[in-house]
Amino acid sequence: MDSGTTLYLDLFKKVLTNVIYRDAAQDASWFYQGPGYHEHSRVNGEDWPSVAHTMIGLKRLDNLQSCIERVLADGVAGDLIETGVWRGGASIFARAVLHAHEVKDRRVWVADSFEGMPVTDETSHPDDRSLALHQFNSQLAVSLDEVKRNFESYGLLDEQVVFLQGWFRDTLPTAPIDHLAVLRLDGDLYESTRDALVNLYPKLSPGGFVIIDDYIIPACRLATTEFRDQHGITAELVTIDDSSVYWRRES
Repeated sequence: MDSGTTLYLDLFKKVLTNVIYRDAAQDASWFYQGPGYHEHSRVNGEDWPSVAHTMIGLKRLDNLQSCIERVLADGVAGDLIETGVWRGGASIFARAVLHAHEVKDRRVWVADSFEGMPVTDETSHPDDRSLALHQFNSQLAVSLDEVKRNFESYGLLDEQVVFLQGWFRDTLPTAPIDHLAVLRLDGDLYESTRDALVNLYPKLSPGGFVIIDDYIIPACRLATTEFRDQHGITAELVTIDDSSVYWRRES
């Protein structure tokens, strides 16, 4: 990768996480360390920024870049998808990586309710009920129009970006996706994680990557473990940071 491409993508990551202007964290994250900006939290994706377009931190953006560039180098067939996008930052970065490498034959699928987290009730998984993340929807709900505007502000809203609006249980089973090379899950909940794995993992090409953003959350970890056990998946789970893991599909 030439120095210009490296500089472009490194700057993109700094802007998306806003480590440049250092906006304050919102008082909502499990890792909240008090008012203001905290470098460790922003690098590790442990805060909910007030301004930045992503909350996943620099380490997870580095991982996303690495996974995308690896499938490009290895010729792994398929598009990229993120399930659960918040303000769109990670998906915007995925599109930026394709742009930087002049890739024109892959799409970035942006899947979200664009209404925040689903309200849990007696029919929901017990772990999801205990999380009750819908109580944070004032911070977590970002509209489709706002996410599109964010893409547009970087000059990356084009025909290679496709939005899937709705709850995963409704949109993912019929999503018109043929093959995937990178599957990034950021739905937090047991049901959201399982819906994504059940409906999208069969479309992941051998050599493709699965990224689990919320592995630290017991509900998400349980859904991941159950799915891997049920399908005999033994590929190594690789740690990204204190919260997230990924693996590469072997077959």
